[in-house]
Amino acid sequence: MKTNVKVVNGLESKEKMIISEIKTLINTKNLEPGEKLPSERLLAERIDVTRGSIRNAIQKLESYGLLKSMPQSGTFISNLGRTALNGMIDQILNLPDPDFKSLVETRIFLEIKSVRFAAIRHTAEDLERIEQALEDYRTKTLSGKESVEEDLLFHLAIAQASHNPSLNQLMLSITPQIITDFEKYHVCKSDMALSAIKEHEAIVEAIRTKDPDQAELMIKDHFSVLYQYCYKT
Repeated sequence: MKTNVKVVNGLESKEKMIISEIKTLINTKNLEPGEKLPSERLLAERIDVTRGSIRNAIQKLESYGLLKSMPQSGTFISNLGRTALNGMIDQILNLPDPDFKSLVETRIFLEIKSVRFAAIRHTAEDLERIEQALEDYRTKTLSGKESVEEDLLFHLAIAQASHNPSLNQLMLSITPQIITDFEKYHVCKSDMALSAIKEHEAIVEAIRTKDPDQAELMIKDHFSVLYQYCYKT
């Protein structure tokens, strides 16, 4: 009988159940790091769900580095010990959805590091990409239109210029929810968006002149209003 879907601790109940079953399978079969899981078809039959649901659960575990899918070969357990694997899966199963405040805190932390690295490591191509993102934001804002997406793309361009793939990946992973929450809480109101143009320009100038200390100072100044707004909601 198929499981009804509802959200529990940040995961759909069906996805949570499938991940729990995969964990049980790994333990009962004593599968070792590097060993192959049963096929999606066999897992779907065993758990009595669709192959699409199995695929989603596997992708979730893969995003945390616990499984690795190889085209034409199958899905394999990562090179982690049993204790670490079980502990991480347990935490994933009980991981709540990030709230607005935690997303803001995480974003600010990541961007302070990203902008310092971008100031030091950026290439001419990176700078051109950042300046174009700034121009897109400026144009959209001055036209009176909502520019949340252009704002986030500007910051993602900086993360890309940091040349730190892990930071960039983390920024990309939280951006969709940030866009949703900004629109939900009406964070980037017109007056804030207009003042942010000059703040963005100051950030770009610090990156252009390869001044990481000034870049960090400008990004902190840029986020001061957002940080205050976050703790008023």
